[in-house]
Order: sequence, then structure tokens, then C-alpha cells
Amino acid sequence: MKYLFLIFENIQRNKVRTILTGLGTMVLVLVVTLVFTILTTLDRATTEKSQNLKGIVTEKWQIPSQMPWAYASALTEGGAKEPDDSKPDDFMTWGFYLGSTEPDPKKRSFENLFFGFVMEPEKLMTMMDDLDQLEGEDKRQLEASIAKMQENRQGVIVGPGRLTKMNKRVGDRMKVFGRNFKDIDLEMEIVGTFPRGRYDESSVIRRDYLNASMDAYQQTHAGKPHPLADKTLNLVWLRLSDRDKFNKVGQQIDKSASFTQPAVKFETASSGIAAFLEAYRDLIWGMRWLLAPACIATLSLIISNAISISVRERQKEFAVMKVLGFRPTQILMFVLIEALLIGTVAGVVSAAMTYGGINYGMGGLPFQIAFFPRFLVPISCLWWGALMGAGTAFAGSVIPAFSACSVNVANVFAKVA
Repeated sequence: MKYLFLIFENIQRNKVRTILTGLGTMVLVLVVTLVFTILTTLDRATTEKSQNLKGIVTEKWQIPSQMPWAYASALTEGGAKEPDDSKPDDFMTWGFYLGSTEPDPKKRSFENLFFGFVMEPEKLMTMMDDLDQLEGEDKRQLEASIAKMQENRQGVIVGPGRLTKMNKRVGDRMKVFGRNFKDIDLEMEIVGTFPRGRYDESSVIRRDYLNASMDAYQQTHAGKPHPLADKTLNLVWLRLSDRDKFNKVGQQIDKSASFTQPAVKFETASSGIAAFLEAYRDLIWGMRWLLAPACIATLSLIISNAISISVRERQKEFAVMKVLGFRPTQILMFVLIEALLIGTVAGVVSAAMTYGGINYGMGGLPFQIAFFPRFLVPISCLWWGALMGAGTAFAGSVIPAFSACSVNVANVFAKVA
């Protein structure tokens, strides 16, 4: 206990230096935590599972995928035709509707942009990543929004970030002018919103509403179908319980003659997401191998510099300690523990503040990568912060600690004399 009291006294000896070292540690731990948050989220999304797999069916030779709606019925059955064929445990169809609340093309901007997933609303709680794990009030509110959407074909659920940019709120009606589906303008009523996070900028439109709008276009254009009438199905998501079932469904789809014009491919969700992220490969590589290591190295240098100054100022103290019987290893441990204590406490405090501030204060880290508009900081950041703070403190204090324990008593007292 006497040793611990001595360590605490040494830390408080120069409070300004201790505070500045702690603040420097907190800032860099913040940066590294945010980088790790993005990387771990992307890694999790692109890591294949062995159970409860998700597969994606897309057009084989074209990006973006554009399949006819006629494929939907057979694809959601996994291409099954025979009684003993395997079928998915769950499914979800996806289309993409891009529009704007501004009718004048010259006045359109990011603020009035509208992006919606065209799908079956009842699949939100069973097939959408993150939404299928909601609990408590967030789950209850989303279920209520889905119920309203099922009662109202024009109902739409819009992310809170997009609502703010469009200056809209739940209960408002709006008209969206189609951009990818030109001349398909949709009258919609905002019936709910998503929890803050991954779907902050996204919306969900009922599949049957878009299909009905495409039929209405044909009726008002002398029976001529919309140019994209046969290209409204972009993706089909299938959930399968295990790898064997996944492989069987994949074989059924690949061998089916029903999916040849255009041809389709079936792959794991992780592979499909990885393909979307290919455009961000250099950015992700730089964050992982340049930015994070640079922050860690900078943090080590900051701590090393602070501890070195402290050691030089305390050479007389270390000389006296040796005269009083302290062994070099004890002096070494004093210096190391002081640095570890500052680094660990600052790291944990920084990580905890980052977790609370980003997740609850901001609703997630607003950093757009592909279809990930926001990133939630995982609870594991608490041990990241402690580990980064302690690790860099140790790395930065090793050399100053050895300098402290190797103080030459005779030389120090000779200078005093």
C-alpha cells in the first residue's frame, strides 16, 4: 500500500503534465476507437456464418442487378420444383427507388433526395440486419410503424436522418418524383421511422405500391409498359438454416431453366456485401494499416516524451531511493505503473465517453460507406480503450523506466555538490 500511495503522489506532483498526457491519450484513443468501430462493423458484415445463413440472388452479368418481377415467386422458393427440394426458411425481395421531393431537376439536392427499399414491410423484423435484433421500445415502435404501413399502401417508413434533411416528420404526406424510375411519382404518407443507426438515411416502400404504379403507367400510356417494368427486382434475400441447405438451394437456382433471361447468381450475403465494398478497398486498407498504427505510434511518443521529462526531473529522487535501499527493479516498476495507470484510466474514460456520446448522443457515427450511413460503437470498445491506453503507455515508458532505474548515484550527488 505504501508503494501505491507513493505512485499516486508522484502522479499528482505535476498535475498539469499528468492532465495533458491523459488528454492526449484520450484524443488518440478516441480516433482509434472510431476507426476500429468502422472496421469491426465491416468485418462482421463480410464474415460468413456457419448457421442461419443469408444468401443473395442477383443478376449474374450486370451491376446494378435488374431482374423481372416474374422471377420473385420462384426465387423466394429457392428454385424448388420437386417435393423433396429444399426451400428457404425466410425471404425478402428488394428493389431500389431513387427520387426527390423537388419536382424541378435544377433544384434537386442531397437535402431533398429520397432513397427507398421496395420490399414487403412484414420482412423488416425478420430479415433486415440489425432490425431483427431490436428490443424494448425501439422494437415496439417499429412494429407499430409496420402495422400502419400494412394498413396503408402509400405508407412509408423513413430514417430519422433523412427526415431531418427533408424537413419532414411522421404524419406528413409528400410526393416523391422518380429518378431511376422516371415518371413514376409516388404519393406517400410517413407512418414511422427507424431507430438511429444503420438505416438513418434509408426508407421502405411497399412492393405492391410500386408494382401498382407501374401498372398505372401502362394504362395511361396507351398500353405501353414503362421502360423498367421488367426490371423492378434488384435483389432477393434468402435465409437458410445451415451450409448444406444453402448449397442445395444454390444448386437448384443455378440449374433452373427459369432464370436464364437474364441469368442469375446465388452467393452468401457476406460475399455480396464485400463486392459492394470493393470500391472502398483502398480507404479501408488505409484506415486499417496506416491511420490506426500512426495514431498508436503517436500516442506512444506522447507518453514517452512526458515520462522522459518526469524521469529527468526526478533523478535526485531516484538516487535517494537507491541509497535508501530501493532496488533498480522497484524503481523500474514505479515508473511503468505510473504510466500504465495514466494510460489505462485515460483509455477507459475516452472509450466510455465515445460509446455514450456516439451511440446515445449522436445515434451512431455518421460516416457514409456504401449503404452503411452510420456505425454504432460496440460495447467491446471499453476493453479496446483500456488495452490501447495501457499498451501504448507501456511501450512509451519502457525506455524512460530503464533510464530511471539505471541512475548513477555518485554522478547525481557529484552534480549536487
